[in-house]
Amino acid sequence: MDLPAEDHAFLRREGYDYDVFHESGMLCVHLKNVALPPGLNTATADILLRLEPLYPDAPPDMWWTAPAITTFHGAAIPATDIHETHRGQGWQRWSRHLPPQTWLSGIDSLESYLTLIHTELRIAAGVAA
Repeated sequence: MDLPAEDHAFLRREGYDYDVFHESGMLCVHLKNVALPPGLNTATADILLRLEPLYPDAPPDMWWTAPAITTFHGAAIPATDIHETHRGQGWQRWSRHLPPQTWLSGIDSLESYLTLIHTELRIAAGVAA
């Protein structure tokens, strides 16, 4: 299992430094040094996506960051208190779930999911979404 060609094309077009690997039956996408909005404790972070074998027909669920992210003032961000190890690295889990029927198979992709992630990061930073 690999990412669909359109996901690779999107990630390259947008300039993401990334790699793809398999772990525990999941297809994982490691985005490196992603720029974060002001208002968080770090300017960049790595983002990990763990995709179910049925992706892109099945939606992504949650994402992970390294290092752990808080607000600029050190306040915790809701639903990010779980830390996990993947590929030998510690990650902060962002527990975010798409409502049923939100993901449109054949239409949605990593492009739409990363739009959601960047919106959630802006909300966490207190920047207008």
